[in-house]
Amino acid sequence: MQFADRLNNVETSAIRELFKLLGKPGIISFAGGFPDSAMFDVEGLREASARALQEEPGAALQYGATEGYEPLRTQLAAFERSKGVTDIEPQQLIVTTGSQQALDLIGKTLVNPGDKVIVEGPTFLATIQCFRLYGADVIPAPIDAQGVQVDKLEALIKEHKPKFVYLVPTFGNPSGALLTRERRLKVLELAVKYQTLIVEDDPYGDLYFGDAPPPSMLALSRDVPGSREWVAHCGSMSKVLSPGLRVGWLVAQPELLQRAVMCKQFSDAHTSTFAQATAAQYLKAGRMPATLKRVREVYAERARTMAVALKRELGDAIEFIEPQGGLFFWARLTGAGGKVKDANEFAKRAIEKGVAFVPGAPFFAKDPDLSTLRLSFATAGVEKIEEGLGRLGQAL
Repeated sequence: MQFADRLNNVETSAIRELFKLLGKPGIISFAGGFPDSAMFDVEGLREASARALQEEPGAALQYGATEGYEPLRTQLAAFERSKGVTDIEPQQLIVTTGSQQALDLIGKTLVNPGDKVIVEGPTFLATIQCFRLYGADVIPAPIDAQGVQVDKLEALIKEHKPKFVYLVPTFGNPSGALLTRERRLKVLELAVKYQTLIVEDDPYGDLYFGDAPPPSMLALSRDVPGSREWVAHCGSMSKVLSPGLRVGWLVAQPELLQRAVMCKQFSDAHTSTFAQATAAQYLKAGRMPATLKRVREVYAERARTMAVALKRELGDAIEFIEPQGGLFFWARLTGAGGKVKDANEFAKRAIEKGVAFVPGAPFFAKDPDLSTLRLSFATAGVEKIEEGLGRLGQAL
């Protein structure tokens, strides 16, 4: 069988492959990138789905518009307005099957083989794979705890003239980094200066532990004249409500949305109308603020526990910056005291001790740092985090 040449540019997810090793009884996993199912507002979703079937059963169960279920688009626009995007209207966004589909649609509509695309180094693994599938030359831009380093990003834009720049500015996956307000404004200025699209992926922005993060670049575009047309914003309900709903959205300029809708018609016709109707009823009922408050409190406690346990159990053999939100710790093995420095080797030892994490190399588009690793605190309770990191210390 002859397969498409584009498949030569990608391989299966290293994270998904790792999951095959997690069937061993007693494994404590810090590997997943998903929320804790115990945090799902099951009762609220049950009520929302019942209302969807009671009030508009025909619309909820029938084919729908590719752009999205109109009541949900209205609710999502209101949700974005509550976060500072003051001028958004429902017709300025489309509903997607998770934000992953929004990224895929951006790849389909914009990338030609050989096009340059700039991403953070490290960045969301599935995005690297997605853009490479369409033939992009994916170029990493350096980051630190405050997100992408803007001076180096500008140099890369000038050198490569990318089709677009992809950023996860708020509690990035895997880095946990938080792009400062000042840097966000500078990125928007670069977008205008070089006429370069900025793709802002924001699945974690509502999962903050203390003070709220800076507004999204979509919201801040009001402060940088001419920048709104150079921002494509991807949102998701997966990390804050339920991944199983598969509800995401894309905000972008009309020309991009029109082409994204056309490509979505070829893919799935529309996102599940029943899922959309359920999400619309949930948002309309006003339960989201209480859900977010609870989730933030639980994840904040787990993140603090992981930070303390990492320092206690691994000491100077590991370095990290404690995240202010999101789901992840991004860490680097130092090799201090002759301890292991290669994260792949460390992952093998950890599995033998009954604990799992994700080595960091796959998150780099080029020149991976083999000493890095990602740990998720989202799905393990405080006691499991303590126990798992105790095992991790034994694996050094």
